[in-house]
Amino acid sequence: MIKKIISLSFLFILSLSIFLWMLTGKWMNEGKKPKANGKNEYAVILGAKVNGDVPSLSLQFRLDAALKYANTYPHVKLILSGGQGPGENITEAKAMKKFLVEKGISDDRLILEEKSTSTYENILFSKELLPTSVQSITIITSDFHLARAKKLADTLKLQSDVVSAKTPNVVEFKLTTRERLALLKTSIFGK
Repeated sequence: MIKKIISLSFLFILSLSIFLWMLTGKWMNEGKKPKANGKNEYAVILGAKVNGDVPSLSLQFRLDAALKYANTYPHVKLILSGGQGPGENITEAKAMKKFLVEKGISDDRLILEEKSTSTYENILFSKELLPTSVQSITIITSDFHLARAKKLADTLKLQSDVVSAKTPNVVEFKLTTRERLALLKTSIFGK
């Protein structure tokens, strides 16, 4: 009897895990839409780790996507969102600004948000920098991260479209697995 209970418990946990893996994968795929087309006046670039004052590979991929978007839509203002964490000599926002200015993006298009320490705070504190009339933004972040960022924007009464940055292959499994758990947490608790 105990063996049967253990076997059924194992099967239940395995089935639940497979279901949740597939469900979060579906959500992450859906997060990549709608693709931004320049209709929003403001785009928020979500921060990621800075090593000293050098963007991590994930942040660099986000910056590359943001630069391409900014060059395609020169009327869009960019909110660079990210505070300073352990091992970071400058805020993520300042690291982003340094890169974008060096690549020719005008300083007057850049707005720095330097207090945030989480994705929720990225969106919340960036919203505080927007004119009150703005109801929709473009979110620029890693492909795996878009679904949660959009859910959080929605909870803060912001519509969003997206620019998807590729995830570096070397960290893809680790980051997408962690993001699946964060996405479930956000879906259940709202933050």
